[in-house]
Amino acid sequence: MTAPDPKADLRFYLQSARDALLWKLEGLSEYDSRRPLTPTGTNLLGLVKHAATVELGYLGDTFGRPSGEPLPWVAQDAEANADMWATAEESRADIVGLYRRAWAHADATVDALALDTVGRVPWWPDGRDEVTLHHAVVRVIADTHRHAGHADILRELMDGAVGMNEGNDSMPPGNAAWWQGYRDRLERAAREAGKQPPAPHDAG
Repeated sequence: MTAPDPKADLRFYLQSARDALLWKLEGLSEYDSRRPLTPTGTNLLGLVKHAATVELGYLGDTFGRPSGEPLPWVAQDAEANADMWATAEESRADIVGLYRRAWAHADATVDALALDTVGRVPWWPDGRDEVTLHHAVVRVIADTHRHAGHADILRELMDGAVGMNEGNDSMPPGNAAWWQGYRDRLERAAREAGKQPPAPHDAG
């Protein structure tokens, strides 16, 4: 048995989240890749833009390794939530390209530094801004997986496409009729637990 490689484990789980997030964009138009699907405006391309920004910040600037990428959406005078959506002038190719460059920059930081290297997060309060590289990578992994989950739900709401990643959808087998029956069963259980009257199509 080979000795454990903590960096390899961290890179594996970070890359799996990155790949899942980008996979959710496949086959979509410019419109569908960015249209808001929740009351707070959550959208697929915005999640990618945000993830790229997070990597460049936590795994770049924090460790004295600025990427040189222009990020006007995080400037002092930027509007709130500007990193969570793409403007009409920012194409999907632009944002995806930025994300892939952010991967390369972040991976180079992980390769270059020891996991116990201490950095300073520029946007955290003075005196509470120190963080190890290990902590920063775990934080980025958690954030990226969280948003990959958001993307999974957004894509299902959009066109019914589901799955964890391209090689493993992690879903039980079932056709449309099976899934409708499954959903109806869950609805009945929820209504029974909440003492709600049955939905019209459940009657009889």
